[in-house]
Amino acid sequence: MAHNHNHDHSKGHHHPAPKNQGRIFGITIFLNLIYVGIEFGYGFITNSTALIADAGHNISDVLGLLLSWGAVVLAKRQPSKRFTYGLRSTSILAALANAMLLLVACGAIAWEAIHRFSEPPVIAGLTVSIVAGVGIFINGLSALLLMKDSKGDLNIRSAYLHMVADTAVSLAVVIAGIAMIYTGWYWLDPAMSLVIVIVIVIGTWSLLRESLQLALSAVPAHIDAPAIDDYLCQLEGVTDIHDLHIWGLSTTENALTVHLVMPNGHPGDAFMDDIVLTLKEHYSVHHSTLQIELGTTNHECALTLTKPIFDHHHHHH
Repeated sequence: MAHNHNHDHSKGHHHPAPKNQGRIFGITIFLNLIYVGIEFGYGFITNSTALIADAGHNISDVLGLLLSWGAVVLAKRQPSKRFTYGLRSTSILAALANAMLLLVACGAIAWEAIHRFSEPPVIAGLTVSIVAGVGIFINGLSALLLMKDSKGDLNIRSAYLHMVADTAVSLAVVIAGIAMIYTGWYWLDPAMSLVIVIVIVIGTWSLLRESLQLALSAVPAHIDAPAIDDYLCQLEGVTDIHDLHIWGLSTTENALTVHLVMPNGHPGDAFMDDIVLTLKEHYSVHHSTLQIELGTTNHECALTLTKPIFDHHHHHH
């Protein structure tokens, strides 16, 4: 699949999502839905919590994928009079909902597994292994399809992490199934379910934290705020800056507002365009709003609480 890398950034500040993203999501969801049905059925036939757990986990994944897919579609919606940023931030909500869904699924699986320890039922190990083996193939394929876009986008990364976790989960179930055939240790089934849960919880925690921070308009994790602060302060003619705010518009795009104190007056549009371009290309801020002040009145910072966060806010050159 050839992918054209020279994105044209000249047509406004639009970060083009890869064209085939929607199709990849579609294929992934379709494959997983079919598999979940099969897995649930066999979970009941073979009496295996690990299979049912895996299927339940896959369902939460399909929901997660649907959320992520919906967010990708919504993020492309053009801005309207009321939603002036379009619906980009749906990707943040999707990542958040995803993380919560997974934690709920984990609770349910752990509950069932703990109950089973007292008297583990006999389990058809071979069938379990074969069904879970198919899961390795399907989840692995899904993960590969999503991998390419997972680097820069929290939303797609959440879907991708699900698929990777799923592949590991299916592998664990296969191993447990084979072990049960030879040893008759049927407690391996609920034990495996618990291991699966711990793995998922650990993975989900950072996703939950990161998406919560974005939802609360924190400075996105990969942005170097002090460096931006320094860059703006050293601009020619700028004696001071205040009210610097940086936040995420979506899981991929960021915005910034700042007041620049320039006693010599407005430096002209070209100078401003230059700053906006630098912020975009070097500091991954896609939407900047700059306010120029002459410094003739004492502009009190509206949010004085943010002052101590950057220790060097007021340098008078």
